[in-house]
Amino acid sequence: MSIETLREAERYLDGLINREQKTQYDYERLGLGPIRALLAAAGHPERGFPCLLIAGSKGKGTTTLAAEQLLRAAGRRVGTFTKPHLESWRERFRIDGELVPEADLVRALADLQPAIEALRGDTERCPSFFDVTVALALLLFRRAGADVGAIEVGLGGRLDSTNAVDARVTVVTAIQLEHTDKLGDTLEAIGREKAGIFRKGVPALHGPLHPEAWGAIAAQAIAADAPLDEVTAHEARCDHDGIRFRLADGRALQSPVLGVHQATNLALAVRAVEVWLGRQLSARELESLGALRLPARLERIGEALVDDAHTPDSARALRETLERLWPGTRFAFVLSISRDKDAAGLLAELAPVTRACVATAAEPTRSLDPEELATLAWAAGIEKVESEPDPLQALARARSLLLPGDRLCVTGSIFLAGRLRRHLVAAAGPV
Repeated sequence: MSIETLREAERYLDGLINREQKTQYDYERLGLGPIRALLAAAGHPERGFPCLLIAGSKGKGTTTLAAEQLLRAAGRRVGTFTKPHLESWRERFRIDGELVPEADLVRALADLQPAIEALRGDTERCPSFFDVTVALALLLFRRAGADVGAIEVGLGGRLDSTNAVDARVTVVTAIQLEHTDKLGDTLEAIGREKAGIFRKGVPALHGPLHPEAWGAIAAQAIAADAPLDEVTAHEARCDHDGIRFRLADGRALQSPVLGVHQATNLALAVRAVEVWLGRQLSARELESLGALRLPARLERIGEALVDDAHTPDSARALRETLERLWPGTRFAFVLSISRDKDAAGLLAELAPVTRACVATAAEPTRSLDPEELATLAWAAGIEKVESEPDPLQALARARSLLLPGDRLCVTGSIFLAGRLRRHLVAAAGPV
């Protein structure tokens, strides 16, 4: 198959193994063999390309995008890789905050295609969709002359394809019980997987952790001989204009993002960038966080809110922010949750602020059946519950259930945010 257009590139990628669309696969069969073979065939674009490698159960996307913002303010040319995407797979590849041009993306994938095809017949080294996107990102960044990469880990860390990059700083933002069927069902096991990105002599940063999780990453840091340091935000507060907080040394920061829980993620980004630069960021460089935008992370679109909360902990952070910013307000939620998530725990966190819930399915293979999700919502004490398999119809139904003073919120899955965000933006009109 020739790859000459973006559509042809999409069709080609669709033909690869895509574990992001699956919930059932053998995690231990994953490994770095396929990505390393692909990078070798591509001329090793990872070698000598310094990266900030950012893992975590929640907050890694925020920390990655904040690091990008700060590195750009410091005059560096930044290649940024994030996943999953909201609306287009092009979102995964950014150079200096902008999507990589279509022509560059198509050309790079066409150049990688012979190596991909050569490996597809190798059962041990057959590259997946994610392997290819990681290799593609590194190739694009090197060709664009990027100085540094801000790289978001996919699943876990130890066996993730991003673990093949040349990390000069590693970060674990938070550790929660998620992907328990693959990473383990304890904070210790999950922490061990996340800390699999630590390297000998490479600074390893982390946010505040439960003692069980901290013990796991501390043990990994000792085993890897990686210097470990905790980063915290102080005096964090949030209002409708965003968050304000202080770093450990007293420097004051502010950003328009919502939720006090984001303060730690921004503090981690500051520390990671300063470690990589080898110097403290100036006041002007820190002010760049005032322009930070985080799609689908407590994002306000018209009168609606979109958030990708998909664990009980992140749902609690969402609820606490809603209660703080809109006290006494009830919400109509459009909700889709992946099969491998703790749907009951997530619903229990959201129930106290819920007027109504419309359960839907954002993705046919990953999402929990809407009827099953609706049953769990009833069990969580939510009085008005409906199910609607089609996300757009679910959005319309949730709007119809709003009472005066209520607000609309889309949450539970990044896939749902991606399905509905463009429609909410169109309905909201120009800002």
